[in-house]
Amino acid sequence: MNDHSDGPLDPTRREFLVGAGAVGFAAAFGLQLLFPDGVLAIPNAEGFLLVDLKKCQGCGTCMMTCALAHSGSASYTLSRIQIAQDSFANWPSDVHMAQCHQCKDAPCVEACPVEPVKALKPNPAFGYVRMVDQELCIGCESCIDACPFTPARVQWNHVIGRSQKCDLCADTPHLGEKGGPGGTQACVAVCPVGAITFTRFMPGENTEESYYINLRNAVWQKLGMTAK
Repeated sequence: MNDHSDGPLDPTRREFLVGAGAVGFAAAFGLQLLFPDGVLAIPNAEGFLLVDLKKCQGCGTCMMTCALAHSGSASYTLSRIQIAQDSFANWPSDVHMAQCHQCKDAPCVEACPVEPVKALKPNPAFGYVRMVDQELCIGCESCIDACPFTPARVQWNHVIGRSQKCDLCADTPHLGEKGGPGGTQACVAVCPVGAITFTRFMPGENTEESYYINLRNAVWQKLGMTAK
């Protein structure tokens, strides 16, 4: 385990609540408030996934386990974490791991047209992780289109005809143990080389690079592969 596994929550994760009692009440129930300037304020998530692309072998174990934990099906297409490989690129640029950033501003949440309660929202029961309520989702795919990353970190579940996304294993009926920010993340637990880790610290910037981390230990040092 590394230094990012535990520690105090990001001190800024409730910054929007300062001096706003009404917002605090709304956050307690996982609600969003639209301020006069048009800014949608939502609580920050209390957990994030960081990855080491130089460690990742592109084996797909995390993808298969993700699908199994959530749906009980061994299907890469139902995975909420995605691995892409470019056979023509040189290491380490040949493998790309696409995990949800649990964005601070969460454009996917803002884009959800369902009213009065959005189908995609921060869930206060699971550390404000951005989650899709399948009972409310209308399958419009607005959240998928709104994701600023490629591939989109919100996926289309072709089996149920609804959107889905990483919930840090908060809703995993087939995992067999507690998930979410205070529990187990299946992809972290099964990665054979330890290329994925969980942290409660929000990365400084919402970029792909800010979610990359060096997870290489003494074994990798012997291979001369511990440098950033």
